[in-house]
Amino acid sequence: MKKVAFVCIHNSCRSQMAEGWAKQLGKGVLEAYSAGTEHYKEVKPLAVKVMEEAGVDMSSHHPKLLNDIPNNMDIIITMGCGVECPYVPCKYREDWGLEDPSGKTIDDFRETRDIIKGKVNELIDRIKNGEF
Repeated sequence: MKKVAFVCIHNSCRSQMAEGWAKQLGKGVLEAYSAGTEHYKEVKPLAVKVMEEAGVDMSSHHPKLLNDIPNNMDIIITMGCGVECPYVPCKYREDWGLEDPSGKTIDDFRETRDIIKGKVNELIDRIKNGEF
């Protein structure tokens, strides 16, 4: 199993959704984590709501910092935050370039949720195909 961390600035929306999808869709393929580079008080309520609509329970999720997760990741996925992440050892790193829906409508959150689901499914397929 590959250890995958989804990283953004606050770990309050996109990276949390990615972790939620990865834990649900990637059982037996990957071990998912998410973290941020700055402290934030809570996961965005609209992120929790739209994931719940899709059958993913994130009610117990809370923002974490990079030092709150294991430091031996196989894969680091950044969300497109435009910041330089601190060095985290990993075998592979990529950026998904996702726009942050924070402060926008629930439909924007749903669109982001669905894009992330597709990207997580692609990542799972790539892991299964031995790309990493």
